[in-house]
Amino acid sequence: MNILVLNCGSSSLKFQLIDSESENVLAKGICERIGIDGRISYAPYNSDKETVFKDMPTHTEAIQYVLDALMNEKSGVIKSLKEVGAVGHRVVHGGEKFTSSVIIDEEVKAAIEECNDLAPLHNPANLLGINACQKLMPDVPMAAVFDTAFHQTMPPKAYMYGLPYEYYEKYRLRRYGFHGTSHSYVSKRAAQLLGKPYDELKTIVCHLGNGASLSAVKYGKCVDTSMGLTPLEGLIMGTRCGDIDPSIIEFIANKENMGISEVMTVLNKESGVYGMSKRLSSDFRDLWKAEEEGNRYAAIALETFCYNVSKYIGSYAAAMNGVDDIVFTAGVGENDFRVREGICGNIEYLGIKFDKEANKVRGEEAVISMPDSKVKLLVIPTNEELAIARETVALISGHSA
Repeated sequence: MNILVLNCGSSSLKFQLIDSESENVLAKGICERIGIDGRISYAPYNSDKETVFKDMPTHTEAIQYVLDALMNEKSGVIKSLKEVGAVGHRVVHGGEKFTSSVIIDEEVKAAIEECNDLAPLHNPANLLGINACQKLMPDVPMAAVFDTAFHQTMPPKAYMYGLPYEYYEKYRLRRYGFHGTSHSYVSKRAAQLLGKPYDELKTIVCHLGNGASLSAVKYGKCVDTSMGLTPLEGLIMGTRCGDIDPSIIEFIANKENMGISEVMTVLNKESGVYGMSKRLSSDFRDLWKAEEEGNRYAAIALETFCYNVSKYIGSYAAAMNGVDDIVFTAGVGENDFRVREGICGNIEYLGIKFDKEANKVRGEEAVISMPDSKVKLLVIPTNEELAIARETVALISGHSA
Protein backbone atom coordinates (compact mmCIF):
# COMPACT_ATOMS: atom_id res chain seq x y z
CA MET A 1 0.00 0.00 0.00
CA ASN A 2 1.25 3.47 -0.90
CA ILE A 3 0.78 6.08 1.82
CA LEU A 4 0.82 9.80 1.07
CA VAL A 5 2.17 11.68 4.10
CA LEU A 6 1.30 15.38 4.32
CA ASN A 7 2.62 18.05 6.68
CA CYS A 8 0.75 21.29 6.06
CA GLY A 9 1.88 24.68 7.32
CA SER A 10 0.15 28.01 6.81
CA SER A 11 2.04 28.68 3.55
CA SER A 12 3.84 25.38 2.91
CA LEU A 13 3.11 21.71 2.41
CA LYS A 14 5.70 18.93 2.74
CA PHE A 15 4.88 15.55 1.25
CA GLN A 16 6.21 12.03 0.83
CA LEU A 17 4.78 9.00 -0.93
CA ILE A 18 5.89 5.87 0.91
CA ASP A 19 5.53 2.21 -0.06
CA SER A 20 4.37 0.77 3.24
CA GLU A 21 5.62 -2.75 2.45
CA SER A 22 9.22 -1.88 1.55
CA GLU A 23 9.08 1.43 3.49
CA ASN A 24 10.88 3.08 0.58
CA VAL A 25 10.20 6.73 -0.24
CA LEU A 26 8.85 6.74 -3.79
CA ALA A 27 8.81 10.53 -4.07
CA LYS A 28 8.99 13.60 -1.86
CA GLY A 29 8.89 17.35 -2.04
CA ILE A 30 7.47 20.60 -0.78
CA CYS A 31 5.04 23.28 -1.91
CA GLU A 32 6.06 26.74 -0.71
CA ARG A 33 4.66 30.26 -0.74
CA ILE A 34 1.05 29.05 -0.85
CA GLY A 35 -1.22 32.09 -1.10
CA ILE A 36 1.64 34.25 -2.37
CA ASP A 37 3.04 33.11 -5.72
CA GLY A 38 3.73 29.40 -5.23
CA ARG A 39 6.37 26.86 -6.18
CA ILE A 40 6.68 23.10 -5.91
CA SER A 41 9.89 21.12 -5.51
CA TYR A 42 9.52 17.45 -6.39
CA ALA A 43 11.99 14.55 -6.36
CA PRO A 44 11.13 11.00 -7.43
CA TYR A 45 13.14 8.17 -5.82
CA ASN A 46 16.82 8.31 -6.84
CA SER A 47 16.25 11.29 -9.15
CA ASP A 48 17.17 14.96 -9.08
CA LYS A 49 14.85 17.55 -7.59
CA GLU A 50 12.74 19.67 -9.92
CA THR A 51 11.38 23.09 -8.89
CA VAL A 52 8.49 24.66 -10.77
CA PHE A 53 6.69 27.92 -10.06
CA LYS A 54 2.92 27.44 -9.91
CA ASP A 55 0.03 29.67 -8.89
CA MET A 56 -1.19 28.34 -5.50
CA PRO A 57 -3.88 30.60 -4.03
CA THR A 58 -4.91 27.89 -1.54
CA HIS A 59 -3.87 24.47 -0.23
CA THR A 60 -6.32 22.84 -2.66
CA GLU A 61 -4.23 23.96 -5.64
CA ALA A 62 -1.03 22.94 -3.84
CA ILE A 63 -2.28 19.41 -3.19
CA GLN A 64 -3.55 19.16 -6.77
CA TYR A 65 -0.03 19.98 -7.99
CA VAL A 66 1.37 17.32 -5.67
CA LEU A 67 -1.00 14.73 -7.14
CA ASP A 68 -0.19 15.92 -10.68
CA ALA A 69 3.54 15.54 -9.98
CA LEU A 70 3.07 12.04 -8.58
CA MET A 71 1.14 11.01 -11.72
CA ASN A 72 3.29 12.90 -14.26
CA GLU A 73 4.01 10.78 -17.35
CA LYS A 74 7.77 11.44 -17.25
CA SER A 75 8.69 11.86 -13.58
CA GLY A 76 5.66 10.45 -11.79
CA VAL A 77 5.73 7.30 -9.68
CA ILE A 78 2.07 6.23 -9.90
CA LYS A 79 -0.39 6.04 -12.78
CA SER A 80 -3.57 6.96 -10.91
CA LEU A 81 -4.87 7.96 -7.48
CA LYS A 82 -6.10 4.40 -7.06
CA GLU A 83 -2.50 3.57 -6.17
CA VAL A 84 -2.68 5.78 -3.05
CA GLY A 85 -4.12 3.58 -0.31
CA ALA A 86 -4.40 6.26 2.39
CA VAL A 87 -3.23 9.70 3.46
CA GLY A 88 -1.51 10.38 6.78
CA HIS A 89 -1.75 13.98 8.02
CA ARG A 90 0.56 15.41 10.64
CA VAL A 91 -1.50 17.40 13.14
CA VAL A 92 0.43 19.41 15.70
CA HIS A 93 -1.96 19.64 18.65
CA GLY A 94 -4.51 17.10 19.79
CA GLY A 95 -4.98 18.49 23.29
CA GLU A 96 -6.33 15.92 25.74
CA LYS A 97 -8.85 14.64 23.21
CA PHE A 98 -6.43 12.46 21.27
CA THR A 99 -4.15 9.95 22.95
CA SER A 100 -3.37 8.19 19.68
CA SER A 101 -3.73 8.55 15.93
CA VAL A 102 -7.28 8.40 14.51
CA ILE A 103 -9.20 7.95 11.28
CA ILE A 104 -10.40 11.40 10.20
CA ASP A 105 -14.13 12.11 10.13
CA GLU A 106 -16.21 15.24 10.74
CA GLU A 107 -16.17 14.70 14.50
CA VAL A 108 -12.37 14.45 14.51
CA LYS A 109 -12.03 17.62 12.43
CA ALA A 110 -14.28 19.49 14.85
CA ALA A 111 -12.15 18.31 17.78
CA ILE A 112 -8.95 19.40 16.01
CA GLU A 113 -10.51 22.82 15.46
CA GLU A 114 -11.29 23.06 19.17
CA CYS A 115 -7.53 22.85 19.79
CA ASN A 116 -6.82 25.86 17.56
CA ASP A 117 -6.30 28.11 20.60
CA LEU A 118 -3.49 25.80 21.75
CA ALA A 119 -1.69 25.86 18.37
CA PRO A 120 -2.97 28.88 16.42
CA LEU A 121 -0.15 28.78 13.86
CA HIS A 122 -0.38 25.05 13.17
CA ASN A 123 -3.78 23.43 13.68
CA PRO A 124 -5.71 25.73 11.32
CA ALA A 125 -3.12 25.01 8.62
CA ASN A 126 -3.33 21.27 9.31
CA LEU A 127 -7.12 21.47 8.85
CA LEU A 128 -6.71 23.36 5.58
CA GLY A 129 -4.62 20.48 4.28
CA ILE A 130 -7.11 17.87 5.48
CA ASN A 131 -10.09 19.65 3.90
CA ALA A 132 -8.27 20.24 0.62
CA CYS A 133 -7.17 16.62 0.46
CA GLN A 134 -10.67 15.32 1.18
CA LYS A 135 -12.02 17.54 -1.60
CA LEU A 136 -9.58 16.12 -4.15
CA MET A 137 -9.49 12.53 -2.84
CA PRO A 138 -12.95 11.93 -1.37
CA ASP A 139 -12.75 8.13 -1.44
CA VAL A 140 -9.29 7.77 0.11
CA PRO A 141 -9.16 7.04 3.87
CA MET A 142 -7.20 9.56 5.92
CA ALA A 143 -5.56 9.50 9.32
CA ALA A 144 -4.52 12.25 11.74
CA VAL A 145 -1.23 11.63 13.54
CA PHE A 146 -0.70 14.05 16.43
CA ASP A 147 2.57 15.55 17.68
CA THR A 148 1.13 15.57 21.20
CA ALA A 149 -0.36 12.05 21.35
CA PHE A 150 2.81 10.19 22.39
CA HIS A 151 3.11 12.37 25.49
CA GLN A 152 -0.46 11.75 26.70
CA THR A 153 0.80 8.90 28.90
CA MET A 154 2.42 11.45 31.25
CA PRO A 155 1.03 11.34 34.80
CA PRO A 156 -0.48 14.51 36.32
CA LYS A 157 2.66 15.12 38.40
CA ALA A 158 4.56 15.60 35.13
CA TYR A 159 2.06 17.64 33.15
CA MET A 160 0.43 19.91 35.76
CA TYR A 161 1.64 23.48 36.29
CA GLY A 162 1.76 25.24 39.65
CA LEU A 163 -1.19 27.44 38.73
CA PRO A 164 -4.70 27.76 40.19
CA TYR A 165 -6.46 24.51 39.33
CA GLU A 166 -9.40 26.29 37.72
CA TYR A 167 -7.13 27.33 34.83
CA TYR A 168 -6.63 23.66 34.05
CA GLU A 169 -10.34 22.99 34.39
CA LYS A 170 -11.39 25.93 32.22
CA TYR A 171 -8.60 26.14 29.66
CA ARG A 172 -6.72 22.82 29.95
CA LEU A 173 -3.49 24.69 30.74
CA ARG A 174 -0.93 21.92 31.17
CA ARG A 175 2.19 20.46 29.61
CA TYR A 176 1.45 18.69 26.32
CA GLY A 177 4.83 18.23 24.65
CA PHE A 178 5.64 18.09 20.94
CA HIS A 179 7.86 16.17 18.49
CA GLY A 180 5.92 13.13 19.70
CA THR A 181 6.13 11.26 16.40
CA SER A 182 9.91 11.60 16.46
CA HIS A 183 10.22 10.60 20.12
CA SER A 184 8.06 7.54 19.50
CA TYR A 185 9.96 6.40 16.40
CA VAL A 186 13.42 6.94 17.87
CA SER A 187 12.73 5.32 21.25
CA LYS A 188 11.31 2.22 19.53
CA ARG A 189 14.22 2.07 17.09
CA ALA A 190 16.70 2.29 19.99
CA ALA A 191 15.14 -0.79 21.57
CA GLN A 192 15.50 -2.64 18.25
CA LEU A 193 19.17 -1.69 17.88
CA LEU A 194 19.93 -2.71 21.46
CA GLY A 195 18.05 -5.98 21.06
CA LYS A 196 15.98 -5.24 24.17
CA PRO A 197 12.19 -5.27 24.75
CA TYR A 198 10.79 -1.75 24.39
CA ASP A 199 8.74 -2.13 27.54
CA GLU A 200 11.80 -2.97 29.64
CA LEU A 201 13.94 0.09 28.85
CA LYS A 202 14.33 3.52 30.41
CA THR A 203 15.17 5.77 27.47
CA ILE A 204 15.92 9.48 27.20
CA VAL A 205 15.39 10.87 23.70
CA CYS A 206 17.20 14.10 22.81
CA HIS A 207 15.50 15.61 19.75
CA LEU A 208 17.93 18.44 19.05
CA GLY A 209 17.35 20.76 16.13
CA ASN A 210 16.25 24.35 15.64
CA GLY A 211 13.32 23.18 17.75
CA ALA A 212 14.54 20.91 20.53
CA SER A 213 12.94 18.71 23.17
CA LEU A 214 13.71 15.79 25.45
CA SER A 215 11.47 12.97 26.57
CA ALA A 216 11.71 10.36 29.31
CA VAL A 217 10.33 7.05 28.02
CA LYS A 218 9.92 4.50 30.79
CA TYR A 219 8.98 0.97 29.82
CA GLY A 220 7.52 2.08 26.50
CA LYS A 221 5.54 5.08 27.77
CA CYS A 222 6.43 8.76 27.88
CA VAL A 223 6.49 9.91 31.51
CA ASP A 224 7.87 13.43 30.98
CA THR A 225 8.87 15.82 28.21
CA SER A 226 10.46 19.25 28.06
CA MET A 227 8.11 21.25 25.81
CA GLY A 228 4.96 22.48 27.50
CA LEU A 229 1.64 24.06 26.60
CA THR A 230 3.51 25.36 23.55
CA PRO A 231 6.90 24.53 22.00
CA LEU A 232 8.46 27.54 23.80
CA GLU A 233 9.06 25.76 27.10
CA GLY A 234 12.05 23.55 27.87
CA LEU A 235 15.44 23.61 26.23
CA ILE A 236 17.22 26.62 24.80
CA MET A 237 16.65 26.23 21.04
CA GLY A 238 17.58 27.89 17.77
CA THR A 239 15.50 31.02 18.31
CA ARG A 240 13.31 30.04 21.31
CA CYS A 241 14.36 30.97 24.83
CA GLY A 242 13.20 27.80 26.60
CA ASP A 243 12.71 27.94 30.38
CA ILE A 244 12.88 31.45 31.85
CA ASP A 245 11.57 33.29 34.90
CA PRO A 246 8.03 34.34 33.82
CA SER A 247 8.62 37.77 35.39
CA ILE A 248 11.08 38.49 32.58
CA ILE A 249 8.10 39.04 30.26
CA GLU A 250 6.78 41.91 32.38
CA PHE A 251 10.29 43.28 32.90
CA ILE A 252 11.07 43.44 29.16
CA ALA A 253 7.62 44.85 28.37
CA ASN A 254 8.13 47.70 30.82
CA LYS A 255 11.75 48.45 29.93
CA GLU A 256 11.33 48.22 26.14
CA ASN A 257 7.77 49.63 26.01
CA MET A 258 6.46 46.48 24.36
CA GLY A 259 3.12 44.69 24.42
CA ILE A 260 2.81 41.03 25.44
CA SER A 261 2.63 39.81 21.83
CA GLU A 262 5.80 41.75 20.98
CA VAL A 263 7.67 40.20 23.89
CA MET A 264 6.44 36.75 22.87
CA THR A 265 7.83 37.35 19.39
CA VAL A 266 11.23 38.07 20.98
CA LEU A 267 11.05 34.89 23.07
CA ASN A 268 10.04 32.73 20.10
CA LYS A 269 11.97 34.22 17.19
CA GLU A 270 14.85 36.32 18.53
CA SER A 271 16.14 34.32 21.49
CA GLY A 272 17.82 30.94 21.95
CA VAL A 273 21.34 30.49 20.61
CA TYR A 274 20.50 33.10 17.97
CA GLY A 275 19.83 35.79 20.55
CA MET A 276 22.62 34.66 22.88
CA SER A 277 25.17 34.91 20.05
CA LYS A 278 24.12 38.55 19.50
CA ARG A 279 21.95 37.50 16.55
CA LEU A 280 24.86 35.83 14.77
CA SER A 281 22.96 32.70 13.73
CA SER A 282 20.63 29.92 14.86
CA ASP A 283 22.63 27.46 12.73
CA PHE A 284 25.07 25.51 14.88
CA ARG A 285 27.54 25.23 11.99
CA ASP A 286 27.83 29.02 11.89
CA LEU A 287 28.23 29.13 15.67
CA TRP A 288 31.04 26.56 15.74
CA LYS A 289 32.87 28.41 12.96
CA ALA A 290 32.56 31.68 14.89
CA GLU A 291 33.66 29.96 18.12
CA GLU A 292 36.79 28.68 16.37
CA GLU A 293 37.51 32.26 15.27
CA GLY A 294 37.33 33.43 18.88
CA ASN A 295 33.76 34.75 19.03
CA ARG A 296 32.95 34.58 22.75
CA TYR A 297 29.21 35.07 22.25
CA ALA A 298 29.02 32.01 20.01
CA ALA A 299 31.09 30.07 22.55
CA ILE A 300 28.75 31.04 25.41
CA ALA A 301 25.67 30.09 23.37
CA LEU A 302 27.07 26.65 22.52
CA GLU A 303 28.29 25.92 26.03
CA THR A 304 24.97 27.01 27.54
CA PHE A 305 23.01 24.86 25.11
CA CYS A 306 25.01 21.72 25.97
CA TYR A 307 24.78 22.47 29.70
CA ASN A 308 21.02 22.96 29.40
CA VAL A 309 20.52 19.58 27.69
CA SER A 310 22.76 17.88 30.28
CA LYS A 311 20.62 19.26 33.13
CA TYR A 312 17.46 17.91 31.54
CA ILE A 313 19.05 14.50 31.05
CA GLY A 314 19.93 14.44 34.75
CA SER A 315 16.40 15.39 35.75
CA TYR A 316 14.89 12.69 33.54
CA ALA A 317 17.23 10.06 34.92
CA ALA A 318 15.84 11.06 38.32
CA ALA A 319 12.25 11.01 37.04
CA MET A 320 12.67 7.40 35.88
CA ASN A 321 14.92 6.37 38.78
CA GLY A 322 17.61 5.41 36.29
CA VAL A 323 18.33 5.33 32.57
CA ASP A 324 19.40 2.56 30.21
CA ASP A 325 20.02 4.50 27.00
CA ILE A 326 20.25 8.07 25.74
CA VAL A 327 19.47 8.74 22.09
CA PHE A 328 20.41 11.76 19.96
CA THR A 329 18.28 12.66 16.94
CA ALA A 330 17.12 15.51 14.64
CA GLY A 331 19.34 17.96 12.76
CA VAL A 332 21.79 18.86 15.53
CA GLY A 333 21.53 15.59 17.44
CA GLU A 334 22.21 13.49 14.36
CA ASN A 335 24.95 15.59 12.80
CA ASP A 336 26.85 17.65 15.38
CA PHE A 337 29.44 15.47 17.11
CA ARG A 338 30.75 18.42 19.13
CA VAL A 339 27.35 19.10 20.68
CA ARG A 340 26.97 15.42 21.59
CA GLU A 341 30.45 15.40 23.16
CA GLY A 342 29.71 18.61 25.06
CA ILE A 343 26.52 17.14 26.49
CA CYS A 344 27.98 13.77 27.41
CA GLY A 345 30.95 15.37 29.15
CA ASN A 346 28.56 16.65 31.82
CA ILE A 347 26.79 13.37 32.59
CA GLU A 348 29.59 10.89 33.18
CA TYR A 349 28.29 10.35 36.74
CA LEU A 350 25.51 8.24 35.20
CA GLY A 351 28.06 5.57 34.33
CA ILE A 352 28.60 6.72 30.77
CA LYS A 353 31.76 5.78 28.90
CA PHE A 354 31.83 7.97 25.80
CA ASP A 355 33.55 6.75 22.60
CA LYS A 356 35.01 9.81 20.86
CA GLU A 357 35.93 7.91 17.71
CA ALA A 358 32.53 6.27 17.33
CA ASN A 359 30.96 9.70 17.89
CA LYS A 360 32.43 11.07 14.66
CA VAL A 361 29.33 10.18 12.66
CA ARG A 362 26.84 12.32 10.79
CA GLY A 363 23.30 11.36 9.93
CA GLU A 364 23.59 7.62 10.45
CA GLU A 365 22.71 5.10 13.12
CA ALA A 366 25.53 4.43 15.55
CA VAL A 367 26.33 3.42 19.12
CA ILE A 368 28.68 6.09 20.49
CA SER A 369 29.41 4.59 23.91
CA MET A 370 32.05 2.05 24.92
CA PRO A 371 30.93 -1.59 25.15
CA ASP A 372 31.21 -1.52 28.95
CA SER A 373 29.27 1.75 29.35
CA LYS A 374 26.53 1.40 31.94
CA VAL A 375 24.29 3.68 29.89
CA LYS A 376 24.23 3.17 26.13
CA LEU A 377 24.54 6.23 23.88
CA LEU A 378 23.06 6.12 20.39
CA VAL A 379 22.62 8.33 17.34
CA ILE A 380 19.44 7.55 15.40
CA PRO A 381 18.20 9.71 12.52
CA THR A 382 14.53 10.46 13.03
CA ASN A 383 11.97 9.59 10.39
CA GLU A 384 8.69 11.23 11.29
CA GLU A 385 7.20 10.62 7.84
CA LEU A 386 7.80 6.87 8.11
CA ALA A 387 6.33 6.88 11.60
CA ILE A 388 3.21 8.65 10.28
CA ALA A 389 2.96 6.13 7.42
CA ARG A 390 3.20 3.22 9.87
CA GLU A 391 0.53 4.72 12.12
CA THR A 392 -1.71 5.28 9.10
CA VAL A 393 -1.34 1.71 7.83
CA ALA A 394 -2.12 0.31 11.29
CA LEU A 395 -5.24 2.46 11.54
CA ILE A 396 -6.49 1.74 8.03
CA SER A 397 -5.89 -2.00 8.44
CA GLY A 398 -7.78 -2.05 11.74
CA HIS A 399 -10.54 0.11 10.29
CA SER A 400 -10.95 -2.21 7.31
CA ALA A 401 -11.10 -5.25 9.59
